[in-house]
Amino acid sequence: MLLDDALWSSELASIASSIARPKAILIISAHWESEPITLSNAQANSPVVYDFSGFDRKFYEMTYNTPDATHLAAKVIALMPKNVPVHQSTRGLDHGAWVPLRVMYPNADVPVLQMSMPTHEPNALMELGKRLQPLRDEGVLILGSGFLTHGLRYLHDWTPDATAPTWSSDFDLWAADALARGDVDTLSRFKELAPGMPYAHPTVEHFTPLFVTLGTATKADAAPSTLIDGYFMGLSKRSILVA
Repeated sequence: MLLDDALWSSELASIASSIARPKAILIISAHWESEPITLSNAQANSPVVYDFSGFDRKFYEMTYNTPDATHLAAKVIALMPKNVPVHQSTRGLDHGAWVPLRVMYPNADVPVLQMSMPTHEPNALMELGKRLQPLRDEGVLILGSGFLTHGLRYLHDWTPDATAPTWSSDFDLWAADALARGDVDTLSRFKELAPGMPYAHPTVEHFTPLFVTLGTATKADAAPSTLIDGYFMGLSKRSILVA
């Protein structure tokens, strides 16, 4: 529903216009959990995945035909240890990838590759991010796509400007404070320390892409910048840029 929200779309578009245009994009989405690490179809014009149901027909007619990304796939594989297998698949980009990218890069003229999340263990995901960090020096934008709070089953008001439930706002403010201090140790213990749990994340896949991006930091002690805050349907849409 992001695509129908004018404010959120404008915020994402503004981010894209304010950062250097990437040579390629590597995206980790909440909607693809697979071990071992698996990469999406790197060929040009790979079909997208409509991994949702019950929405307006227009969403099932949308496409996002990106250029060939086989060069990026080769780079990702080369960065992984020899004892860490990386599988390549024919899977297209899921909606956690193509929906925000349609807003950020509507011409679909940047090569895009999606990587599965092989685990939800924060330290392991940060280590994965560290391995991917050299890609940033080559102009690759690494995106973690999720939702800072995602307790959909506990929402009662589904309007875009709904008041955030306390479990959502409390978790959001807790995470914002930890991020502002660069306190990844606290963030990694979100299950036990964060207020609003487990309502904010009954399952954790929408939060854990954050740890991959935190691992890509070029300055480990630098706090990320908040680019978007506020709420959508009461869920936190806080988005950050890692230094």
